[in-house]
Amino acid sequence: MIMVALIITTMNEVDGLKWLWPRLNTNLVSTVLVVDNHSTDGTIKFLSDKPCKIITQSVSGRGNGIREAMSYVQDDAVILMSSDGNDNPTYICPIIKKLAEGYDLVSGTRFAPGGSSDDSDDPLLIRRFGNRLFTNIVNLIFNADYTDATYGFRGVRKQAWVAMKINSRKNETEYMISIRAAKLKMKMAEIPMAEGKRVGGEVKARTFATGLSFLRLLLSELT
Repeated sequence: MIMVALIITTMNEVDGLKWLWPRLNTNLVSTVLVVDNHSTDGTIKFLSDKPCKIITQSVSGRGNGIREAMSYVQDDAVILMSSDGNDNPTYICPIIKKLAEGYDLVSGTRFAPGGSSDDSDDPLLIRRFGNRLFTNIVNLIFNADYTDATYGFRGVRKQAWVAMKINSRKNETEYMISIRAAKLKMKMAEIPMAEGKRVGGEVKARTFATGLSFLRLLLSELT
């Protein structure tokens, strides 16, 4: 039996959490860690009576928050998910099953058959193009076989996390995981997922800023 912790990142996502929580089966995981970046919209109040540990991150940035939450994880593996409605918790069970089969990294994919991306706030499909482009670059440079190297909903074994030495600060965490898992030739699997629409709140990851951080990361990983 594999023990899995769930890390949920929040920053003014009370509406998303109100959608997410009734659909979340907390019995599937051993621990729910909610890492919050100083929300002011009632997020903490909403979570106060929920079966989770709330971590107020000490340094801003999604990557910093995830790394801080990881310091609390004593389980065999962890699942990373957002709280904005993009990530459907029904996929937690298949992620756990793949982790239990021995995979080091189990990533959601929007671009394999059966998956789909939410492009409702991206009419020019800039993000879709960028995600596919950065995925193809990883595959070419690091001899990987991803269909989606950037999606945030994924599971990773704790030992793999330690071996990858993840040190991201902002929104490049999952891309760093994909790159370093490929470099270390880890056992990886993908699960087609339908990305849901955002539920309230504001988009935190700005398209061009995130793309630039991905490019900087790629260049640094070539050395």
